[in-house]
Amino acid sequence: MVGSGASGLAAAVTAAWHGLKVVVVEKEAVFGGATAWSGGWMWVPGNPLAQRAGIHEDPQQPRTYLRNELGARYDAARIDAFLDNCPCMVAFFEEHTDLQFVDGNGIPDIHGNVAGAGTQGHQVIAAPYDGRELGPLVKRLRKTMRETSFMGMPIMAGADLAAFLSTTRSLKSLIHVTTRFIRHLMDLALHGRAMQLVNGVALIGRLAKSAEKLGVTLIESAPAKCLIVENRAVRGAIVATARGTIEIRAAKGVVLATGGFPHDADRRKALIPRAPTGEEHLALPPAACNGDGISLGESVGGCLATDLASPVAWAPVSRVRHRDGSVGHFPHIIDRAKPGLIGVLSDGKRFVNEADGYYDYTAAMVARVPEGQEVASWLICDHRFQRRYGLGHARPFPIPLGPSIRSGYLQRADTLDDLAKLCGIDAAGLIETIRLYNKHARRGEDPEFGRGSTPYNRKQGDPRHAGPNPCVAPIEQGPFYAVKVLPGSFGTFAGLKTNGAAQVLDRSDKPIAGLYAVGTDMASVMGGYYPSGGINLGPAMTFGYIAGRHAAGLELSQHSIRNSQ
Repeated sequence: MVGSGASGLAAAVTAAWHGLKVVVVEKEAVFGGATAWSGGWMWVPGNPLAQRAGIHEDPQQPRTYLRNELGARYDAARIDAFLDNCPCMVAFFEEHTDLQFVDGNGIPDIHGNVAGAGTQGHQVIAAPYDGRELGPLVKRLRKTMRETSFMGMPIMAGADLAAFLSTTRSLKSLIHVTTRFIRHLMDLALHGRAMQLVNGVALIGRLAKSAEKLGVTLIESAPAKCLIVENRAVRGAIVATARGTIEIRAAKGVVLATGGFPHDADRRKALIPRAPTGEEHLALPPAACNGDGISLGESVGGCLATDLASPVAWAPVSRVRHRDGSVGHFPHIIDRAKPGLIGVLSDGKRFVNEADGYYDYTAAMVARVPEGQEVASWLICDHRFQRRYGLGHARPFPIPLGPSIRSGYLQRADTLDDLAKLCGIDAAGLIETIRLYNKHARRGEDPEFGRGSTPYNRKQGDPRHAGPNPCVAPIEQGPFYAVKVLPGSFGTFAGLKTNGAAQVLDRSDKPIAGLYAVGTDMASVMGGYYPSGGINLGPAMTFGYIAGRHAAGLELSQHSIRNSQ
């Protein structure tokens, strides 16, 4: 296995449990790749946790949804492979490994107005994990992304996050947050890092521990330099290590799982729209995810599939300048749907339903900004909103705002006119936009873009909001705030062309013997669309599981067997 994110470790654990001798090589000094920085959600319709909760969905429903979402890019062979095997993947890891899950049964698919969209039962996430269970392995694990943690403490999506957002409004939440933070401070003092592992880092921790128990050899600081090909089959890799270059033989094949090309400057310039230098795009994965696996696959005849709706998994991102001089990226996932915020372009006008998915927000921004202008938008809110929910990396009360304002991250002004001037926004356009927005927002309405009109919108909003719409409230209590948002991504969608067994295909659509690609090294099974949260990690885990079984010579589902031949 080349790469140690969720897909690579899933393949490693699956193959090892089925009797194969497995080696995982990771180019960085820590394991986890982009997964360790992710929210950790997996889209897996028909999963056992949903079944146990009494949610029994027609297997054709998610297929209907994906057909409507993906259109001409619906790849029946790979969709069947994914949907047939994702429930089996969850069951396998639950039963045989340290990876346990928590359900996200209340999370709807993003586009609730599309036929087939589910309102429940499609999501799972790794259960929280005590880092002490990892023993010495915890020191080899990537820490949570700096910008999305609080003093290094990761916050779990769901009830944990809800408690943090309602700390000042609920005694129960205050007790929960205080307890979590005190324990975190103790962990920092004793271990020098967070030990309450949640989200993506919990997924990696549980997979890594499972791999260790199964005898998988984990080698960090070991980039794969080239593949070994014998008799037209991939039979291993040449790997650079601290002790020199070594040859690792792989009788059953090599799995590429290096995290796609989010930091490959040449591919970014060639494939990502509105990014002529590549620097305009703020990719969230670690810098080491720079196309190694794709290049390895191409070197032995694999093909990069680029005919997708988008080459990347769009996300709205703001730049964070830290006190030490470093610059980080903050993904705007939570704040956009809360009541009392809008997004505007430089003309001061709204351009999208801000409560829709992060992919949708960013795609609309890229499409609406005129050619020749910087692709950017501004999230605008008032003082009440910022102190209650925070705005991007500028945390809510009681965290002080001074550092965010002094660094230039957060713009603040007493009037909308002054705020517009600070941001370079057309003042008249912004004032009129907010006047019109407030007129309807006082009644909980948004006739222009329909905020709060779908189950996904409402789930992302604030259930404690006193108004009739959990996503809509007026913007009227100064001072006012703005954060500049740029196009970024959670990773890439363009990748190596594969079949339903995760085998890399050559230019004749024939499998390259002994070579698999999973995660974002394989072309997105969603055709470059983003129909629901977790559509990166759900397929990553599932095709990792499929690759591990296929390498071990085991049969997949009948759909997968038929469509992989």
